[in-house]
Amino acid sequence: MAEQHTKDMTKGRILPLILSFSLPLLSGNLFQQTYNIVDTAIVGQTLGKNALAAVGSSASVQFLVLGFCQGLCLGFNIPIGQRFGAKDTEGMHRYEYNGSIMAAGFAFGITLITAILCKAILTALQVPAEIMDDAWHYLFFIFLEIPFTIMYNWLAGMMRAIGDSRTPFLFLAAASVLNIGLDFLFILSFHMGVSGAAIATVLSQAVSGFLCLFAVKRSFPVLKTSPSERHLSRCDAAELLRMGIPMGLQWSIVAIGSMIMQGANNSLGTKYVSAFTAGAKIKQFVLCPFDALATAVSTFVSQNYGAKKTKRIHKGIGEGAMAGVVYGIAAGLVMIFLGRKLCLLFLNAGSTEELDFAALYLRRMGYCFWVLGILNVFRMGIQGMGFANRAMIAGLMEMAARTFVSLTFVGKFGYDAITVADQSAWFSATAYVVPMCLHSLHEIEDTFRKEEALDRLGGKA
Repeated sequence: MAEQHTKDMTKGRILPLILSFSLPLLSGNLFQQTYNIVDTAIVGQTLGKNALAAVGSSASVQFLVLGFCQGLCLGFNIPIGQRFGAKDTEGMHRYEYNGSIMAAGFAFGITLITAILCKAILTALQVPAEIMDDAWHYLFFIFLEIPFTIMYNWLAGMMRAIGDSRTPFLFLAAASVLNIGLDFLFILSFHMGVSGAAIATVLSQAVSGFLCLFAVKRSFPVLKTSPSERHLSRCDAAELLRMGIPMGLQWSIVAIGSMIMQGANNSLGTKYVSAFTAGAKIKQFVLCPFDALATAVSTFVSQNYGAKKTKRIHKGIGEGAMAGVVYGIAAGLVMIFLGRKLCLLFLNAGSTEELDFAALYLRRMGYCFWVLGILNVFRMGIQGMGFANRAMIAGLMEMAARTFVSLTFVGKFGYDAITVADQSAWFSATAYVVPMCLHSLHEIEDTFRKEEALDRLGGKA
């Protein structure tokens, strides 16, 4: 029974709980990034560096839109995790039903808007004319993936909120293998070009979404709602939006800064676009453990928030951040010393300039990569406590830093400025998010103490 895979994170040794929960998340992220890398590698090695540039030229806007969808679903699932931790099944079901209705509405609206604005977005990104047609075909099909992205992330997030990170991983792994197979079929056999790569992604995401739907309906009795619980509630919807919108915007706000940075890089020429695309793919791969660890911490925090166990929250955030720093140092060394060789996955050995520029981008990031272990864990800790607006400010600071560097220094220093823009964003956001996380924790401790005092007074009365 899949029910056995649920996990109560309000008791037991903290770091082993977080790490064991994060392992399926990490495996899923790695599978996803692997098929993204295979997708990009096939494009770069068989269709050429201009096709690679076309695929990569809109990476930031994909992150903006798909990131909003993922953040929205993650936010919608925080109240579910909190109610699960509080053993409030009825409240969890109400959030589940209202969240499903709103997720479907967002899926329809976002898909319609982005498909209509696809060409305008690429023009705003200053995509070079020689790759514009391929870039448009790729991005348009990627936007058609949005309903399935929301479907997967909402349902997978629901399972994770009750402690099961294994089942969503299995479905994502299956979709990743399917995506790789479809890449070979559409690009190498059917000669569909960059459109084939995008269509393969859409179909694979659809499979993972429907697998999650089947699992939730058939294998998780704890998520089964009764007719009395299936009604729209303004209060429940408002609470979901209070969590979901800021978290979605946080991901998008970060992406806006990345879009401005990518637009500045695109203006430098196609060889810089190719180099940046290759480096960014490696960066996305090595970011996976940070994302998995931070998501595990968020689930841990939300369940313990529901159980009012603030000491466990404090220890969980601290131990999670230390694990993130250790990984960040190790990954940074790989980027510094092996970055150029890794970029050969996407660029052939004859593309000497592009390889040099991509390696420079990775090397300079590698020196500061450890700070992401602190930033991601503390930010997701804030979100798990329910302070989504406060976490969103960290995204604003990242956007501001990337925008400032891109608009102020790229014109004067060129690609050198691009290679330090990410680091400026990370340090700016971390300087805010650490004290804000500690402040938020003290605030909920005070709230719980007051509630406990009132309960005692009520009992005496």
